[in-house]
Amino acid sequence: MEYHNPVLLKETVDGLDIKPDGIYVDVTFGGGGHSREIMRRLGPNGRLFAFDQDTDALANAIDDERFTLINENFRYIKRFLRFYGVKEVDGILGDLGVSSHQFDVAERGFSTRFDAELDMRMNQNDAISAYNVVNEYAEADLRRIFADYGELTTAKGLAHAIVQARTEEPIKNTEQLKQVLSRFLPAHKSNKILAQIYQAIRIEVNQEMEVLKEFLEQSLEVLKPGGRLSVISYHSLEDRLVKRFMKNGLFEGEPEKDFFGRFEVPFKLIGKMIVPSEEEIKINSRARSAKLRIAEKK
Repeated sequence: MEYHNPVLLKETVDGLDIKPDGIYVDVTFGGGGHSREIMRRLGPNGRLFAFDQDTDALANAIDDERFTLINENFRYIKRFLRFYGVKEVDGILGDLGVSSHQFDVAERGFSTRFDAELDMRMNQNDAISAYNVVNEYAEADLRRIFADYGELTTAKGLAHAIVQARTEEPIKNTEQLKQVLSRFLPAHKSNKILAQIYQAIRIEVNQEMEVLKEFLEQSLEVLKPGGRLSVISYHSLEDRLVKRFMKNGLFEGEPEKDFFGRFEVPFKLIGKMIVPSEEEIKINSRARSAKLRIAEKK
């Protein structure tokens, strides 16, 4: 199974401050690049649990008794760690977004480069695909998705065009979708706008914002004091949630202050946000928009 180079490999794993006999979790296993680096740093008594809801990733499982691959969404991290008798861990790594493998497999419908059926499910067993979103969602819901998840100023027009077109016939593939929305895709910006449209639909299909919130909240519960959280995000919506949660344990608003005007925050930030080097971006274009943040539970 062809997967590309893991993004910010050294920086992300360094951020976990690996203890040889510690217990770690890679919630986005994919091609296993980050997991293999963690395993390399673990001693004989260390353990690594990895999550990936995509069955394609199972082919990359690491043959090592210290390693366990869980074929589930990482929104269930706490539940499945408990299932394996683990209540606390020393570090959690997350490389958010779509894997390069998912982008490169045309029939999954993630990439603007290929004509494919409207799918975009990270878990192929999920009931709702991009087809359902595009053909069945109300116009107001489509408008909200394009505005909130795609940050598109033309959200109203995009939603209306889709609803008008699907009264004639269902929109079944990405090429049809591009045709329906062609007037919103000026030549000089078409790729950028299409990427935003795809992103919005993909986030809705996979409930990515809700999943990320659930994961971050549970990470706080399963990390030991002194345990590290190392997370790579790829767009401003993800990064905003990660940044706010690491800063004060909330997704919005400010924590309540005590009598002395102080407030307790659950994490200590480790260093500043890290972005890939020019060299890494040349080798791996997926790294271009990556932002790594690291925090330690107090």
